[in-house]
Amino acid sequence: MEEELRARALAVLCERDPDRKARLAQDLQLVAGKLPIAAHAPVASAPVPGRPARPVIVHPAKVPRRSPHQSGGLAALLHAIAHIEFNAINLALDAAWRFDGMPADYYRDWVHVAGEEGLHFTLLAALLAQEGHAYGDFPAHAGLWTMCERTAGDVTARMALVPRVLEARGLDATPRIQATLRRVGSETAAIAVKVLDVILADEVGHVAIGNRWYRWLCERDGLDPAAHAAALSARHDAPGVFPPFNEDARLRAGFTAQELAGMAAAAATSRGGDTSP
Repeated sequence: MEEELRARALAVLCERDPDRKARLAQDLQLVAGKLPIAAHAPVASAPVPGRPARPVIVHPAKVPRRSPHQSGGLAALLHAIAHIEFNAINLALDAAWRFDGMPADYYRDWVHVAGEEGLHFTLLAALLAQEGHAYGDFPAHAGLWTMCERTAGDVTARMALVPRVLEARGLDATPRIQATLRRVGSETAAIAVKVLDVILADEVGHVAIGNRWYRWLCERDGLDPAAHAAALSARHDAPGVFPPFNEDARLRAGFTAQELAGMAAAAATSRGGDTSP
């Protein structure tokens, strides 16, 4: 691979094999501080992102839902989380490759995120193997990457809507998933709870990086962060965010109490005053 950070990020982004992509992302994270950073994004010569032939990608409404208490249900849940982490590797690498004109720390931050997402995927793939399955065995959807495509021409929109909206939803969902896994009671489920502890701690940092660069961009361009986030959400048809929020994790990830109150109020308005999940 080319010995330049953004070119390396692109090469890993284009890698199709999930296990190899995860490993290469972790390798790149280790050397990111030593690599020069090009002023302009290298041109992609392969499809972006690189994806394996499986899983089959379907509309989100057509992804089968199974109880983790049923046969194959735990594997299906682990697969769904692994798919999120696989997409998260691609999202972070795309952020590091695509956008020109950002400080060096921006590119190194997103390569760091990609490496941690690679570790998450590897841990989940190992749990899937314990259940007799592999990544690709269940259908999945492309919701995360769809927003990546919508924001491909605007780094401010990318920072506003991918880490701060889509990935931040994981901060809220993870404790609920852990509660479900504890009720399953199997050895694999118990290990999965601990893996999700690692993922949640790392994801707080990833969302914080998104918050950091979104606010940096707003300050650079003289934009009001709250008003501009609302405008971008409407422009790019971002999904809603609904309580219950993991307020502690969101505050540690850089959201303000005022932002959390605003999200709760917006959710109440969209639901006619009903803030139940």
